[in-house]
Amino acid sequence: MSQVRNYITPQGIEALRSEYEQLVKIERPKTVETVAWAAGNGDRSENGDYIYGKRRLREIDRRLRYLGKKIESAHIVNPLEMQTDKVAFSATVSVEYEDGSHKIFQIVGEDEIDAVGCKISWKSPMAKSLLGKKIDDEVLIPRPKGDTWVVITKVEYL
Repeated sequence: MSQVRNYITPQGIEALRSEYEQLVKIERPKTVETVAWAAGNGDRSENGDYIYGKRRLREIDRRLRYLGKKIESAHIVNPLEMQTDKVAFSATVSVEYEDGSHKIFQIVGEDEIDAVGCKISWKSPMAKSLLGKKIDDEVLIPRPKGDTWVVITKVEYL
């Protein structure tokens, strides 16, 4: 079975590793301790601490499996090592909309998406439209409320 590459920036992989470590070293042991204590109190069928602790333990284990797969399949792309004037993964792209407004986006991995921070997935329609383009290119961006044109004003790798 071939693995799909999980493109990610150095900051993104660090965040995944940090969450994994937090779950393994702090959250899971604390939950195991709570479940063990609750199990020692007798009847488990109506023991809320036991029932919810076991549920939380399953959630933690599920998240650890997910994070483990993502970390294992990670293909780290460092923007500081990029040497192109075209929009590629990890680029910070400045665009100007038809109405004259400006916006800045960074193209990141699926696990790094942040709408508030304007970090968009490389698989998103907007990123797909921008990839491979250069400064001053006009790009049609598909949107649910109607397509719009943008002009790329700056491409940086920070």
